Amino acid sequence: MNFQQLRILRETTRWSFNLTEVSEALHTSPSGVSKHIRDLEDELGIQLFVRHGKRLLGLTEPGREMLRIVERILRDLDNVKQLARDFTGRDSGAICIATTHTLARYRLSDTTGRFNALFPQVQIDLFPTSPTDIVERLRAGTADVAVGGLETLEGHDDLAAFVLERWHHAVVVPHGHPLLARQLVTLADLAAYPLIIGTFARHKISQAFEAARLAPNIALTAIDSDIIKAYTERGMGVGIVAPHAVDPQRDAALTVIPGETLFPEYRTLIAVKKGRHLRSFDYRFIELCQPLLDEAQVRRHAFATAG
Repeated sequence: MNFQQLRILRETTRWSFNLTEVSEALHTSPSGVSKHIRDLEDELGIQLFVRHGKRLLGLTEPGREMLRIVERILRDLDNVKQLARDFTGRDSGAICIATTHTLARYRLSDTTGRFNALFPQVQIDLFPTSPTDIVERLRAGTADVAVGGLETLEGHDDLAAFVLERWHHAVVVPHGHPLLARQLVTLADLAAYPLIIGTFARHKISQAFEAARLAPNIALTAIDSDIIKAYTERGMGVGIVAPHAVDPQRDAALTVIPGETLFPEYRTLIAVKKGRHLRSFDYRFIELCQPLLDEAQVRRHAFATAG
């Protein structure tokens, strides 16, 4: 038994049992993949895959149990390699952060600046991407840390997530907008105007209106807060954005109406993959994002149930 055989078992499930794609991912040939699988099954004396002719259809029950062990072994192997790199270059390397466009632009810019001042030899790789891809990058090991919304990062058994901040969506309008004359803006007031909202926030915002038995007039959705603000500034509608996405200087043409009485609380989380070795500067980045978190707390949660 060797590590290549274990990698092939893992990658075969990741690529939906397509041996051509597995061979491309591991830089080998389909026939080589098949031989490694047969050799592993012969050595263990058990059948790991359900077959139809030469095609692999899935894992047998012992195959599923074997996969759990293999994933743990390969994760530990990666941790050993990372540990060695950590001790040979403690303050050098790269930190990969998966997050959304808005958080990368507004929430993390100050943190990454301070991190860069502390660790000038560490390359910062930001991956502004979709919420689904954020989780997949953590799981695949292509991201060390993820920053995203509650609905993105909470509820995954293989991730350790921590609250970064709590906030409510805010309303933005151009100067002189009729809503600014209201002493207290309500959802009913907002329902009278076309709304410009975030693509991934649409569900939560719509729920707030539905709970008040109102139908929002959504004129436009966009993945990026800068687009929402630009179209709001042009008078296309009333914008709804995260409060940290408003820059008083850059967005001087807009006025912010706080949304604490309009929308439910929203939480931004920071997460790591359970069981993954983190370097000292990974922990430091997390602490810069949330000063209430220290390395001991992150370790306790990240390794408590890994396996």
